[in-house]
Amino acid sequence: MNWYLEVLKKYAVFNGRARRKEYWFFILFSTVVSFILSILDNLIGFIDYNSGLGILGGIYSLAILIPSIAVSVRRLHDINRSGWWMLITFIPVIGLIVLFVFACLKGTEGENKYGDDPLEQENSVTSF
Repeated sequence: MNWYLEVLKKYAVFNGRARRKEYWFFILFSTVVSFILSILDNLIGFIDYNSGLGILGGIYSLAILIPSIAVSVRRLHDINRSGWWMLITFIPVIGLIVLFVFACLKGTEGENKYGDDPLEQENSVTSF
């Protein structure tokens, strides 16, 4: 949960780097929350069956849209790629596969043009 809250604290921070752990825990927690909200939407009757969207899930999706994009850009920075690679999602299917592969890659060791290695920073803090 701390990783999720860290991403929310950096609500619209598009510079710097994000570790795989930070990115994937945010994705995991967001998916779980979305699933729970869709169940609540169904139980309460807040779902529009024509579109398949519920009010609670829709509000949550809008609330985490910017943090999701920001953490994705920071994740791309960690593998030494520009955030503009996010535009590849406009290519159907292939774009999502490419971004998925990028999100799974190990980050650049040491400093790169987007900042210091977040893994080294975490290890130096916990080593004391």
